[in-house]
Amino acid sequence: MIDKMHVLNVIDEALAGSDKFLVDLKISTDNRINVAIDGDNGITIDDCVELSRTIENSLDRDEEDFELNVASAGLDSPLKLKRQYRKNIGQELAVTTFDGESVTGRLTDADDERIVLKPAGKKKAPAEPVTLAYGDIKTAKIVINF
Repeated sequence: MIDKMHVLNVIDEALAGSDKFLVDLKISTDNRINVAIDGDNGITIDDCVELSRTIENSLDRDEEDFELNVASAGLDSPLKLKRQYRKNIGQELAVTTFDGESVTGRLTDADDERIVLKPAGKKKAPAEPVTLAYGDIKTAKIVINF
């Protein structure tokens, strides 16, 4: 089986010093490697190709066969890292807490402990900001408006 720590070290080294960062790494028992990356200024297909080549060159297909997929964390993917929240300040988020509460609003702040959402209100009665600790957030997704 592919060594996850080896792949993680290769990714960390490849992304070091850039605005890119690892969001998720999964390696299945049948050696399917799935890597999701993001960047403070977005991700291009070239970023994914470059990282894919770097990972592939660090592994030996003669020892173990594997399937490798490197992709950007998509707009429909839940936010997982504090850095993703900071990157998306100004975006509308749909958040579900572990208590089952659902809050939708514009992300106005994100620090190391919490986020602040400004729900849409009425003109005469604007909604109060909602502060949520990261530990209370079950899922948070960007709301895609067309």
